[in-house]
Amino acid sequence: MLRLAGILYALIGSTLAGSAVVAALVTGHDTLVPIVACAAAGAVLGVPVTWLVARKVYSES
Repeated sequence: MLRLAGILYALIGSTLAGSAVVAALVTGHDTLVPIVACAAAGAVLGVPVTWLVARKVYSES
């Protein structure tokens, strides 16, 4: 399951980080610190989401 989670994290983590950066830019936070903070928050948030998705996919197969 760890290999599946690694593959899913590459997709889920980058998607959440990118969405958070876009949200920061849309709200007017266009300096380095808010952009990096949003990218890091999205990447960290991707870990539990990935674990839940991987567990669900692995249990169904």
